[in-house]
Amino acid sequence: METPGSQSSLHRANLERVVRAVRLAGSLTQAEIARTTGLSAATVSNIVRELKDGGTVEVTPTSAGGRRARSVSLSGDAGIVIGVDFGHAHLRVAVGNLAHQVLAEESEPLDVDASSSQGFDRAEELVNRLIAATGVDRSKVAGVGLGVPGPIDVESGTLGSTAILPGWSGTKPAEELRERLGVPVYVDNDANLGALGELVWGSGRGVRDLAYIKVASGVGAGLVIDGKIYRGPGGTAGEIGHITLDESGPVCRCGNRGCLETFAAARYVLPLLQSSHGTDLTMEGVVRLARDGDPGCRRVVADVGRHIGSGVAQLCNLLNPSRVVLGGDLAEAGELVLGPIRESVGRYAIPSAARQLSVLPGALGGRAEVLGALALALSEMGDSTLLDSTLHAAAPAFT
Repeated sequence: METPGSQSSLHRANLERVVRAVRLAGSLTQAEIARTTGLSAATVSNIVRELKDGGTVEVTPTSAGGRRARSVSLSGDAGIVIGVDFGHAHLRVAVGNLAHQVLAEESEPLDVDASSSQGFDRAEELVNRLIAATGVDRSKVAGVGLGVPGPIDVESGTLGSTAILPGWSGTKPAEELRERLGVPVYVDNDANLGALGELVWGSGRGVRDLAYIKVASGVGAGLVIDGKIYRGPGGTAGEIGHITLDESGPVCRCGNRGCLETFAAARYVLPLLQSSHGTDLTMEGVVRLARDGDPGCRRVVADVGRHIGSGVAQLCNLLNPSRVVLGGDLAEAGELVLGPIRESVGRYAIPSAARQLSVLPGALGGRAEVLGALALALSEMGDSTLLDSTLHAAAPAFT
């Protein structure tokens, strides 16, 4: 039995620090592990050797700063995590291992008017199909990350009122999927997961403070502060779409007037082009036409960018992030939308905050949320099973 302050409990705590650092980063050199955990190089070397002997981590030669180094990652067969992303019109599922490698991924259309039970039926089928495709034993599933396009109450796990998935309001998505799959499920809204995905795999790598802005049927933001998603006490932080730009503007689905969403979201923007481009136009189509030189679409994209920039400027003044990452279909417009965003930020943000900010398109496209769901599962899963197998496999020299 371990007692607090004993040599064995200190050793286990050091093991947990190393395993968690590697699990969250995907792979780290031993020098990076030492910097991340605050442990000495000698202690890290001993722990990595122990974890390698126990089959928990893999060590491969690499280079860092022109010097030879050893890259440490969790063993590819140590376990798998699953990401599930429910969007406005799609369901996407990915399976990854603990070394941050995506093993299988698939997306299919989803009828937004379908009931939540139908949606979870589809998710369950897709998850089972992908697990079978990887050939990994189901007992290796360590957890599931689940993304939904709406606010999640942090205490009850209930999906709040949403006009995007109206038949889902009041449901408990994590509980529903947990009962179906029999493994831990962690849930968050799609903007937060997009932020996590870009932070771990995409345009947010290397920064500790960023805002991921997703523009689709609605407008939301995932906020990363000091390397962690900030959700607020009620789980509704990041609702940038409901910043008021014009108190006499259009009525928003939230009941207020002139929200950013009423000037930027697809449901409000597309009607502006219907008389000239027809009723079948999508936001993806608007972006494509804008890139091809269509003057109406270019004007609409630029206007949307300026409105988003006004909201981003308010974020800069409040939180002073170092990076803003634009996701959703609109990000494919590149400088046609990023330029106007930067213009508004320069006009409305505090100069010092504007100078420190970089505005980039997302690197992951439509995969950002499902990869963020994988990252959520990786960050929330415990290390007990991994450590128990390691400690059982070897009799360590305490460090």
